[in-house]
Amino acid sequence: MQDWNPQLYRQFESERTRPARELLERIPQADVRFATDLGCGPGNSTELLVQAWPNAQITGIDSSEAMLQQARERLPSCRFQQADIRTWQAEQPQQVIYANASLQWLTEHHTLLPHLVSQLAVGGTLAIQMPDNLEEPSHRLMRDVAERENWQGLISPQAADRKRLLTTDQYYDLLSDAGCQVDIWRTTYYHPMTDAQGVITWLRATGLRPFLAELNDTQQAAFLHDYHQALIPAYPARSDGKVLLAFPRLFMVAVKTG
Repeated sequence: MQDWNPQLYRQFESERTRPARELLERIPQADVRFATDLGCGPGNSTELLVQAWPNAQITGIDSSEAMLQQARERLPSCRFQQADIRTWQAEQPQQVIYANASLQWLTEHHTLLPHLVSQLAVGGTLAIQMPDNLEEPSHRLMRDVAERENWQGLISPQAADRKRLLTTDQYYDLLSDAGCQVDIWRTTYYHPMTDAQGVITWLRATGLRPFLAELNDTQQAAFLHDYHQALIPAYPARSDGKVLLAFPRLFMVAVKTG
């Protein structure tokens, strides 16, 4: 799959940063010495951590070198590292491990989350926000279009198979069993888009990537045309002419009790 496109991702930076900010506000720590931003992207979420704890050693982790280059330009005083979240190991116990809109791309949460908790200092916080939108029309219609006969053989089922999140009960038990006090909640954001094409512009930077990765430029344009036609009736214009993109997100703040 091609590397992430930071410029495309940042077209909706304000909307993407809002849940990151709201996640940060629920972290109880005031005195933070070591914090890590897992899946830091172009540094918009890392910048929030720097503002919250200016004296802390804050590290941004991402698998995309293109994203990390943007983050380094944005925050030259921070440390950024290209790494896989699944195998990342902190050099010292962390007061905060922060994962905003990154862990939904990974599987095996039953082992991943306890692994992250194990890298916290006692009293430290694992803060997670993940999109929980696979059953929204925006994502359901991606799969529906990819399953049409003209796309079979061009888009592999595995490429478009993002795993469902666990249930809230399962996450609560998983983090409690790992020795944490857990706060968990879900919020649905409603983002006004200019039209259905605006929905595509948003998702080309994220959810559409696996669907487009195996297609050439001509095929990508044809797939996006089919997807756009499917979106139009699913996102009717409101009274001001805009459409509303519903975007559910799951939040977890887990404090390691010892």
